[in-house]
Amino acid sequence: MRFRLLSLLLLPPLAGCALGPRVPVPDTHTPAAFEAPSDVTQVGVPLQRWWGVYNDPQLQSLVDEALANAPDARSARARLDEAIAVRSEALDAYNPQGALQGSATEVDTGSIGKAPVLNLGPLGQIPLTTTGASNQAQLNFDVSWEIDLFGRRATTRRKANADLAAARFDYEATRTSLAANVADQLFQARGLAIQLADAQEEARIERELARVARAKADHGLGAASDADEADSELAQSDAQVKDLESQLHAARRTLLVLAGKGVDPLDSLPAAAEAGTPPMVPLTVPGELLARRPDVREASAELRSATGELKLDELALFPKFTLTPGVGLTSTPEFGTNLVSDAWSLGLGLAQPILDMPRLKSEIRAQGARADQAVIAYEKAVQTAYGESENALVKLSSDEARVKLLTTGEVEARRAYDASRTRYGAGIDDLTAVLTAERTWQSARAALTGAQVAALTSSVTAFKALGGGWDPATPVEEQASR
Repeated sequence: MRFRLLSLLLLPPLAGCALGPRVPVPDTHTPAAFEAPSDVTQVGVPLQRWWGVYNDPQLQSLVDEALANAPDARSARARLDEAIAVRSEALDAYNPQGALQGSATEVDTGSIGKAPVLNLGPLGQIPLTTTGASNQAQLNFDVSWEIDLFGRRATTRRKANADLAAARFDYEATRTSLAANVADQLFQARGLAIQLADAQEEARIERELARVARAKADHGLGAASDADEADSELAQSDAQVKDLESQLHAARRTLLVLAGKGVDPLDSLPAAAEAGTPPMVPLTVPGELLARRPDVREASAELRSATGELKLDELALFPKFTLTPGVGLTSTPEFGTNLVSDAWSLGLGLAQPILDMPRLKSEIRAQGARADQAVIAYEKAVQTAYGESENALVKLSSDEARVKLLTTGEVEARRAYDASRTRYGAGIDDLTAVLTAERTWQSARAALTGAQVAALTSSVTAFKALGGGWDPATPVEEQASR
């Protein structure tokens, strides 16, 4: 009879427990190869610690210090530790729950007025009230344990593992971005150092030209306007030196902050006035980005988490059975003795949502829409990874070609300037010709420096876009399953 009654209570709700919306399968189609030049790629170039490929001790030291000490890296580690704890908390909720509870009570009873007594004649009198001190102690241990009949624990574990994986990939993405930012800022600082050295050399040349122009004017061999023009050019060169000094100062301080050494003196971070040659990047295919890019892996984990949450919302429609064993001890003094009693209980609880059904089904539909969004976000992450990687390879190839062309142009511009200055000293050319040749050379130098720095930063972008800077060999799901 009881079983029939339970069936009548459960069958109507269970009949309405239809599965929620089906999550579509994401489209992770990628081209077979990048539509980019292959002159900047090479087999065997490492990706895990790509900054070592530059053979630059300062770069390696700064990146390693940033990954260990920078606030961004430490914050990412703290978020990962939080995710590990949250995963444990989610799984522990399905273990037996309970608390050991105790209490002790002491009561002091007194009588106001004359207490009533029972007169037994020759046997004496017995008071009908109890006065004085009495105490009582209780100790209970009640346990609640959900009996998992529908796979809630396994679904929770899969979702918790996905959440932890997403946190781990976010941690790795933060670190890869930090390493790329440090390298990019270092190369930018070195580019400014080159420009500052060029500006200082230009100011020295302008000062020499101004001296020669003033000497010619004083001896009647040149116009005074030439000397004034040379002085004006010198003032502009000195102003440019001051501006570049401030930019270099800011770039070096920013780099110290990125490396987690923001309070260190500026002298602790030299910036050499030189630009190296960007190394080759790994030869890879677009499909490898699905495993190498931490942002793609994170989007995949978030999709699994959304799917798991949808499954848990569906399971919320099913009944919950709870086992509630308990044991207790009570100590009570009575008639001059200490009476100790014990009790145990074993209960079975049932909770079946009835009036909550409309709300729970609405939540299933909402979570289904969130899962659809996670699918779209994953597809977007895959397409973004492919686009960024191809664009980075194209940009790197273009920058390296520009460096080669501008190197030739800078040599020719310097040769033309030297010839013009020699002719001006011999009285063949006027000052305007010299200044024109100098400006041409200056523009060529600035363009070459900009191209060299751009090529270096493009190589950094390529390493990052290809998923470099971390080791995906040990998936976090394996770590979490232990």
